Amino acid sequence: MGTPEFAVASLDALVKAGYNVVGVITAPDKPAGRGMKLTESAVKKYATEHNLFVLQPEKLKNPVFLKELIALRADLQIVVAFRMLPEVVWNMPKMGTVNVHGSLLPQYRGAAPINWAVINGEKETGVTTFKLKHEIDTGDILLQESFPIGEDETAGEVHDRMKEIGAQLLVKTVEELVSGTLEEKTQESMVNGQWSMDDSATLNSPSPLTIHDSPLKHAPKIFTDTCKIDFSKTVEEVHNLIRGLSPFPGAFTMFNGKMMKIYRSKKQVTTNPPQETGAFETDGKTYLKFACSNGYIQVLELQLEGKKKMLVEDFLRGYRSGS
Repeated sequence: MGTPEFAVASLDALVKAGYNVVGVITAPDKPAGRGMKLTESAVKKYATEHNLFVLQPEKLKNPVFLKELIALRADLQIVVAFRMLPEVVWNMPKMGTVNVHGSLLPQYRGAAPINWAVINGEKETGVTTFKLKHEIDTGDILLQESFPIGEDETAGEVHDRMKEIGAQLLVKTVEELVSGTLEEKTQESMVNGQWSMDDSATLNSPSPLTIHDSPLKHAPKIFTDTCKIDFSKTVEEVHNLIRGLSPFPGAFTMFNGKMMKIYRSKKQVTTNPPQETGAFETDGKTYLKFACSNGYIQVLELQLEGKKKMLVEDFLRGYRSGS
């Protein structure tokens, strides 16, 4: 069960590993583009190309869909980047339902784990496979794998690496579930915000204590207010927000009366803080920078309202004040 490109990597890994995928559940086709033409999800496109049976329910409690799902007689269900499932669905297979989540649970439960890990300046993130239960992202942990986040890496770049790491971790999870060698661990084994040593030692993570030894952080849905840049914050905080929202939905500010989205930036910390945060400086040719509380954010890639995304040099070459 999945919809976007992130889920395709996991589906492809399962197919290539030789598992019998009896059905693929994805979102209904939706209008998109200027012509509002019905568009298939990335998962449906892959499933169709590989002759996999596809279901596209509008409502997951629809009796017709449930009957079709039962008829598939799946031993195990896999969920990757899909909507919240009702118990009647996730509790259906005898081996349960496994979810692939883009964080080292219990950290960053929620809708946007990749974005928030980058926004918060984490040096490390990872992928978790876990069994679904009632509360979102709280099921028993199966396997985890961590990996570093680069200082200038965007959420999009982390996403692209994570989908491949998650796909391979999923295959390993299924293999160990089938063989009966996988031991589930409850997230309630947290003690004062960290895993107890006895529990962490069996989580199959290269560094199981690296991200769990701090208070829990959450990953709520990203809203417009989240994307507005506050230049009164530090250079580090603004830089992390920009890369954590790149390429989508994009961090923004106002520039000469128009919305400007910034997709890539460079930190410039100074010993003498700027007098007016939010003010911009430019030579009109090679650089555009905004003042923060402890230095400047240099813009590297941007998109002005009504224009295409471009490098700052191209923007400055063609930009006319007030246009």
